[in-house]
Amino acid sequence: MSEDTVTIAITDAVAVVTMNRPGAMNALSGDLRRQLAAAMRALETDNTVRVVILTGAGDRAFTAGLDLKELGTEGLAAANADGADDNPVKAIELLTKPCIGAINGVAITGGFEVALACDVLIASDRARFADTHARVGIMPGWGLSQKLSRLIGPYRARELSLTGNFLDAETALAWGLVNRVVAPHELLPVARRLAADMATIDPAFSAAYKKLIGDGYATTFEAGMALETERSIAANAQVSAAAVETARAAVQARGRAQ
Repeated sequence: MSEDTVTIAITDAVAVVTMNRPGAMNALSGDLRRQLAAAMRALETDNTVRVVILTGAGDRAFTAGLDLKELGTEGLAAANADGADDNPVKAIELLTKPCIGAINGVAITGGFEVALACDVLIASDRARFADTHARVGIMPGWGLSQKLSRLIGPYRARELSLTGNFLDAETALAWGLVNRVVAPHELLPVARRLAADMATIDPAFSAAYKKLIGDGYATTFEAGMALETERSIAANAQVSAAAVETARAAVQARGRAQ
């Protein structure tokens, strides 16, 4: 893995993936897109990793989105020519492991889409989000037009997408776009603590529960409820009374310690 574009640091079952082009605001060049997608595929098959944290180098940008300087030279055809394996958003979405986005600065357009591919978002108070697709004259292709309205409602989504204006971290929190906002120096420590909690869950169960939430959210409420019932019956039939008792004691002990 080229450390010039993407870095991976693994500690105690948690992998921190860093988009590492701080001088270019971590813009998604073709190389970075390929490296990021490859990193996510590698971590998916690494059994020592249970949780992934995704962030950007420096404190200015999570990622400013597609590298417009590169596109201005090579044209959109270069980005459209990316193979399925080079799509970083799809690679993040295909992770069966939880992925925490640690948003350290701006997340703009394609970078906004990368952020929304994560399962949980922790934002620095310096974080800002913007959808500038309309201002650049490029239609989104990584899901922003569909995800944003489902997350914050169509009125707010249209406000952001049809103005290209920035959304600050505190407003993003109020709108339900991020889980919490912290000081810059607390961003990775908070993300690591959350990841450590997630890493204590059985990996197979975590993957199944994550998939149930995602599959249900992608359909109607009625269909989602039916899906939960179906999978619950199938999964819970395999759980013994002894396993429930052991888990109950552990949950009670953890609750008293919190």
